[in-house]
Amino acid sequence: MREPRSLSGSAREALSALTRTSGEQAPELDAREVGWVTSVGQGVAWVGGLSRIRSEELVTIGAGVLGLALDILPDSLGVVLLGGGRGLAAGDEVVRSGQVLSVPVGESLLGRVLDPMGQPLDGRGPVRFEERWPVSREAPPIIARAPVEVPLATGLKVVDALIPIGRGQRELILGDRQSGKTAIAEAAIVNQKGSGVVCVYCAIGQRSAGTARVIERLRRAGALDYTLVVVVAGEDEPGLQYVAPYAATTMAEFFMARGRDVLVVYDDLTRHARAYRELSLLLRRPPGREAFPGDIFYIHSRLLERATHLAPGHGGGSLTALPIIETEAQNLSAYIPTNLISITDGQIYVNPDLFQKAVLPAVDVGRSVSRVGGKAQLPAYRKVAGDLKLAYSQFQELESFSRFGTRLDDRTRAKLEHGRRVREVLKQGEFDLLSPAEQIAILYAVAEGLFDPLPLAQLEAAQAHIVSRLRGDAQLAAEVVAAEPDSGLWERLSGLLAEILREL
Repeated sequence: MREPRSLSGSAREALSALTRTSGEQAPELDAREVGWVTSVGQGVAWVGGLSRIRSEELVTIGAGVLGLALDILPDSLGVVLLGGGRGLAAGDEVVRSGQVLSVPVGESLLGRVLDPMGQPLDGRGPVRFEERWPVSREAPPIIARAPVEVPLATGLKVVDALIPIGRGQRELILGDRQSGKTAIAEAAIVNQKGSGVVCVYCAIGQRSAGTARVIERLRRAGALDYTLVVVVAGEDEPGLQYVAPYAATTMAEFFMARGRDVLVVYDDLTRHARAYRELSLLLRRPPGREAFPGDIFYIHSRLLERATHLAPGHGGGSLTALPIIETEAQNLSAYIPTNLISITDGQIYVNPDLFQKAVLPAVDVGRSVSRVGGKAQLPAYRKVAGDLKLAYSQFQELESFSRFGTRLDDRTRAKLEHGRRVREVLKQGEFDLLSPAEQIAILYAVAEGLFDPLPLAQLEAAQAHIVSRLRGDAQLAAEVVAAEPDSGLWERLSGLLAEILREL
């Protein structure tokens, strides 16, 4: 820079210092791609100007409202809002984050109640986490998976014996509203106490009062110590309801990646499908069957495919999924139920007719199936489960037939009396959970007809006697669990059960 001759000495020195300083401090440029809101709808916003944005990238709108880029069109961008958008208006600034949506993960999340973004809802202060993982993650490849070989005990006789679940399985729970679907999932969570299984309960679109009752029951049962709860209420933005199950699965995968077994309950995916349908219609996507978008099957399949049992070389952990869906008027052939039945490895159907008859849990054995869990079932269950399921199915048909007033022979009456005792034995209180040995002993007694001479009113006391005897004899309980179908233990157990029942 050439100095003017008219400058004095002091001015010349000041100009020289200024020139030297400006050369040393180069300006830092903050390059950001910024767009603008063209229109705002209920839960969505249309944005222009972001030509290089990626699918499912996180953006910030206006004064800090987060959004998820879901629809990328040639001339506009459809953004799903993840927070309240009441203050947004056309012309507001939209800034790219360059990152996809992620959530906190870590051991410190156990016992906490969080929203899908990882923010605390339990009033216990901020969440301390080790790292953040993206919400949308790839399912493990086939080469990284191992067969389902270890059972996941629920403590419910009708499930563990007749519709078994294995660790790494995806078992659907479906039924009409208020028929006891969530109670089965709660029992499965509570029964994991002391087993080392981490549990994640994801409430999607439920009423806040109902979710609070579930959390309180888990707390009273001591299950919150190993359980993480992710909650999004029905009045929350549909975008939050859409990302909730993916966020819960990511939090669960942190533990699976470290070789631990995890149980995830999605309560329920019917509301998740409705939230995604709402978003799709607001984003002007073409509707299909029942107004759902064409990719609704993919939305749920990419979620449930993340449940698996990893091979030992990949950590050996497992993620078991129990998705819950709601049927209408017992219609199992509706769009969402048929989709999820085809995705999962079996289903537990909760029949409202059984619920009204106080047969609890109201599991319809004839329409329920486990396509994988039988391979992981204890051999002792196979000794009693096969004949028991057949006898119970025959009883249900005979009972329906006998209502017509047809004269029955003695053999048919005996089958009906035996079936009534099977049904009575399969009844169980909500948290009246039993160990495998206790279940096997009781089911063996009813399968062998040892309960047939007893009145129905005495069956509860008979079961209590058997449970008390097994809890006082740890060696016998261990032998029952380890017994093979052709073991000589069964004759000894039969005599022991007959002796216990004579004490009534």
